[in-house]
Amino acid sequence: MLGQLTQDGYQLTADADGADIVVINTCGFIESARQESLGVIREMLALKEQGRVGAVVVAGCLAERKKEVLLHEVPGVDQIVGVFGREEIVHVLDRTLYQQRHQEQRSLFRPAPVRALEDTARLRITPRHYAYLKISEGCDRLCTFCAIPSMRGKHVTKPIEQVLHEARELAADGVRELIVVAQDTTYYGLDLYGKVRLAELLRKLNDVEGLEWIRVLYAYPIHFTEELIATLAQTPKIVPYLDLPLQHINDRLLKRMQRRVSRAETEELLSRLRRAIPNLALRTTFIVGFPGETETEFEELCDFVKEARFERVGVFPYSLEPGTPAARLPDHLPEEIKQQRRDRLMEIQQEIAFAWAREQVGKELEVIVDRPDPEVPGHVLARSYADAPDIDCMVRLKGKGLRAGDLVRARVTGADGYDLAGRALRVR
Repeated sequence: MLGQLTQDGYQLTADADGADIVVINTCGFIESARQESLGVIREMLALKEQGRVGAVVVAGCLAERKKEVLLHEVPGVDQIVGVFGREEIVHVLDRTLYQQRHQEQRSLFRPAPVRALEDTARLRITPRHYAYLKISEGCDRLCTFCAIPSMRGKHVTKPIEQVLHEARELAADGVRELIVVAQDTTYYGLDLYGKVRLAELLRKLNDVEGLEWIRVLYAYPIHFTEELIATLAQTPKIVPYLDLPLQHINDRLLKRMQRRVSRAETEELLSRLRRAIPNLALRTTFIVGFPGETETEFEELCDFVKEARFERVGVFPYSLEPGTPAARLPDHLPEEIKQQRRDRLMEIQQEIAFAWAREQVGKELEVIVDRPDPEVPGHVLARSYADAPDIDCMVRLKGKGLRAGDLVRARVTGADGYDLAGRALRVR
């Protein structure tokens, strides 16, 4: 959206105060995200009432899924644009300004005529050296707890040549780390080509000049062919890191969640990945407090985490999503129990993550520099192969003349909880 707007002459400002139009790109995935989005909308509407903002446009998932709620809870919004209406964003803003100037009646929700998959017009607000590249939109999995299919629809693969074109554009713009994302990356290609083609896509991305690291997120634990595992293991630019959301390990709950995978299949996949990819850093996420989860089933999950020893784990209390099959299940747990289980599992994982960090002391790692360390002069904050931006850990690195985007060979000199400290040896 930013790319389209800047191409059409709109100028991005650093502060909402005084803006002609504020566009709020919302998340509607879980309740906490919805409340955060509503809070920002109300804040912007307050500025509008004071005459400090011209108009407020709401876009994204919350706009797609809860447009009626928005009309009721945050009256005063000038336009609402769903997730597939981003190609219409320039027209929406032009129309909003016209309506303001001519005091016309607002026409709030604009349904998208087509699902937009084109992402070549970009104005990136992430640091220049890394970027997220979405390879598909939507999801066919229909997990009972998840509202994504109702917001983003069925899985639609972005053609390989289009993905490669976008990757080349990003590399030409200075991107060194490419983070491959989708609602379900391992499903890539099945709808468009009749077979999964993630492995082929990754090998072609490896050939894009300028890219140095390729990182894969949101890999569903199905469709892990031998070809895909070999590609992850043997392709030079793919870092040994994989985000593999599992959600649970108990077979009854996996079936209740409609995950279409069993504990035995999960353990077999983890074993295959560990054998094939030395030093693999596995990230996963779990949902605790799913409707009907017993204490015994939760303890099974705890024991599994102790055994599997994931390098990175996120744990989320189950969030009831209206309209999902899980919302209609009996035996919903109190929020207090869900939070207690979340805290307990995170304590278990914390010990594992701290131990992993201590094991790195004395080793040499390649890290990518993100920014100067605001707390320690002469240091920078970097990330190892085991750390995706924003969600994982940092390496506090000592070294002269290091800049964002530098790939640095470093010796790990210490561990501080989740994070590492190191000394720069040489820049690649």
